[in-house]
Amino acid sequence: MNANRRFSPAALLALMLAGALASIPQCSFAAAAPLNGVSGSIAQSQDDSAASAVQSKLDKSQFKNVKVSMDNGIATLTGTVSLAEFKTDAERRVLKAKGVSAVRNMIEVAGPEISDRDLQAKLAEALQYDRVGYGNAFNAITVQVENGVVTLGGHARTYVDRDSAVSLVSTTRGVKDVVDQVEVDPVSLMDDQTRLAVARAVYGYPSLNKYAIDPANPIRISVQNGHVELYGMVDSQADKDTAFIRANGVPGVFSVKNYLQVANQPSEAKK
Repeated sequence: MNANRRFSPAALLALMLAGALASIPQCSFAAAAPLNGVSGSIAQSQDDSAASAVQSKLDKSQFKNVKVSMDNGIATLTGTVSLAEFKTDAERRVLKAKGVSAVRNMIEVAGPEISDRDLQAKLAEALQYDRVGYGNAFNAITVQVENGVVTLGGHARTYVDRDSAVSLVSTTRGVKDVVDQVEVDPVSLMDDQTRLAVARAVYGYPSLNKYAIDPANPIRISVQNGHVELYGMVDSQADKDTAFIRANGVPGVFSVKNYLQVANQPSEAKK
């Protein structure tokens, strides 16, 4: 009786659809397995290729102790170098390698252990003389050291001045890393004219021209869009007050902030 049973066209269509739907998951899963395998192989091949490109970028004697591993385009750098400059340079080189999307820089800087206090004093003195003869008095770069990591702050007149300071610190033995927070003053012809006018007004005053004798210890002048800031160390409160009055009297100066420190007095926090 079942053999002779007949199905209506609608029933036959329903049976055909049910069979087709039942076969879809098996087909999909069967196709997905080899695709995942191929995708993983491609990713691994790309990482291997990128690792090879990275190694070629680090083919220098200063990077002989640096190792690299790749994971989905992210390069992790480990090992040691002798200077903080080399740590930064390694990251810069690796970022240019084909197939690298990001860098995790875990390189350690080896070398002599210097106390934070001694290292800060050494760097502060070196920075005082940096760029002497190139408008050094218009830079007011600060330095702080914690666990060998040096943070540079304050103001630089130009990007060249800032980069010079960063380079000087990065090539100093004992520095483990450098954090650059130096602000570069705006490029402005009016500000350049204001800098010179303020310098003439300050250094041209009889009681203040002594600060022009030692190029490492000037009254430092920073200008941002007509606003003047004074930095450095002076001998007395009278000198500090006089410098402020002289700078504030220059035509075109909108405001003056006086961060000058008086020798042998507690330093004031910058507001």
